[in-house]
Amino acid sequence: MLLLAALAGAIATPSLDEATRALAAGRPEQARQMIASAVASGASGPAVDRLLADLAFQEGDWVRASAGYAALLPARPSDAHLLQQAGIAALHMNRSGEATMLLDKAVAQPGAGWRAWNARAVAADRQKDWGIADRAYAQALKVSPDNPQLLNNRGWSMLLRGEWSAAVGFLERAAALTPEDAKIAANLDLARSAVAESLPARRPGESDGDWAARLNDAGVIAFRRGDRQKAIAAFAQALETSDRWFARAANNLAYVESKK
Repeated sequence: MLLLAALAGAIATPSLDEATRALAAGRPEQARQMIASAVASGASGPAVDRLLADLAFQEGDWVRASAGYAALLPARPSDAHLLQQAGIAALHMNRSGEATMLLDKAVAQPGAGWRAWNARAVAADRQKDWGIADRAYAQALKVSPDNPQLLNNRGWSMLLRGEWSAAVGFLERAAALTPEDAKIAANLDLARSAVAESLPARRPGESDGDWAARLNDAGVIAFRRGDRQKAIAAFAQALETSDRWFARAANNLAYVESKK
């Protein structure tokens, strides 16, 4: 009877593999419970630490995820997954130098995935290193050519440079793949407004905050392309639309008006 009870207890204890599958399926709470149960049953070591870092990453706890990956990397300095995840976490914490170093190592690993190349491109965008951004996006899209997230980021990269027509092309492809994605739709609308030299129109049912956010973005883009009057109009309209966006739009408006 004791042997059967022990066997039943072992069978009932979730394995680390099960926790890994739960994380991969986007079920972090289930994964957390499975990891806790496995640890209570004696599981420990790098496999547990890796899962805990991945759990923190999926929950957006970038500080804890970064610390977890940093502790694991000395023993596995060429682990593509650890390098990629640590690099993305550094990006989220605005640690550009650290992110670039980690992601350069990640994309140097054989068979680097689209996420690593995409993150490297985003890091390059933030540093306005357009040559590296172009090469990284090209590699990412070679791995995953119909990926709406990639196409959206590629389009945003072109917007940052003021290449409005090119941005529209990428964003139209992204929107066609995921027409329900509000972020991609907003970026496409912004790109089209830049090409047409008009401000974004309010969509039916759109909240004050969402419209004000798009107007603020339109003002930033207009100012980057040298259209001061359009930028002022966009920021002023954002001010009138949403209290939540008042401070940011007001600061942008004051800055643009000072550049006479």
